[in-house]
Amino acid sequence: MIIQAVLFDLDGTLLDRDSSLLMFAREQYHRYSPLQIVDEHAFVERFIELDNHGSVWKDQVYQQLIHEFSIQNLDWTALLEDYISNFHKHCTGFPNLLNMLTALKKQDIKLALVSNGYGQFQYDNFKALHIAHLFDEVLISEWERLRKPDPAIFMRALTKLGVSAENALFVGDHPDNDIRASRNVGMKAVWKRNDPREAITEADAVIDDLGELVNVVKLFSARD
Repeated sequence: MIIQAVLFDLDGTLLDRDSSLLMFAREQYHRYSPLQIVDEHAFVERFIELDNHGSVWKDQVYQQLIHEFSIQNLDWTALLEDYISNFHKHCTGFPNLLNMLTALKKQDIKLALVSNGYGQFQYDNFKALHIAHLFDEVLISEWERLRKPDPAIFMRALTKLGVSAENALFVGDHPDNDIRASRNVGMKAVWKRNDPREAITEADAVIDDLGELVNVVKLFSARD
């Protein structure tokens, strides 16, 4: 088995979304004076809690924050627009991101992004990591009108790359959308573990640092 392509999720896999969101929330707090009736730590902590690792869109998050903290003279739509326009400025990749991708490209391995989310917003976040030049294909659910774990979005990515499922790896952090879904179409699945207390038994390999992926690819390629 020769690995010809590696496909990646974005949030929690390449993008350290938790750290990025923390930086954004702190900066937004200081830019909007009506928010400062609330203690900074309390605001940021509740923002991150309501966001729930990106599973709750920010319209709901901001409406809840304004309600809970009784914030006056500030509409939630202004905060949402600010988030959409400025979150990418705080996007930070996980350690060894660029080195890992560069090493894979030197092996002539094709790279693709397969991400759920709003098209331009996710693409801006992706571009902010300064790795877009290394990718052969980028698929974002809104633009593709397909969403993980639908097998069709994985198959579309593989078709665009010209690679069969058995010669591809998918790297992600979500047990259903990334690991189980990619394995269901015949790819090997590598779990980017962000919490050592968690376990996904279905993953074909587990990495805690992106730098580990280069050796994982070599190991899979060395198997019969």
